[in-house]
Amino acid sequence: MKIHESAENYLETILILSLKTDKVRSIDIVNELEFSKPSVSVAMKNLRTKGYIHMENDGCITLTAKGKKIADSMYERHVAISDWLVLLGVDKKTAVQDACKMEHSMSEKSFLAIKKHIENLKHSS
Repeated sequence: MKIHESAENYLETILILSLKTDKVRSIDIVNELEFSKPSVSVAMKNLRTKGYIHMENDGCITLTAKGKKIADSMYERHVAISDWLVLLGVDKKTAVQDACKMEHSMSEKSFLAIKKHIENLKHSS
C-alpha cells in the first residue's frame, strides 16, 4: 500500500525519535521537523485514523505494526542511500538531505541494487 511521502516522513520521524527516547509526543515531532503544532496535530490525527499510529491518553505516540513496517522501510532506505552517497564522496550533511528526498521516489528494484552495491563495497574493503 502506497502512502503519501509526508506520512512516510512522519512515521520515519516517530521511529527515529523512539530510538532516542522511550516516549514520543507531538511536540517532539514539531521540534524535530520544525513544523507547526497544528500541522503535526492534523497529521497525527490522520495517521491514527488510518491505523499507522496509536496515541495514548498521556499523548505518547507509538507506531502500530502497519506504521512500523513503513517506518522501518523508510529508515532502512534513508540510512543505506546516505551511506552510499557518502561512499561516493558526498559530504554527510548533503548525503542525508538528498537521501531524504530519494528514499520516497526510488523503486524497490533500484533500492535493492544500491543496497547490494553497498554490501559489495563494504566486503571488498
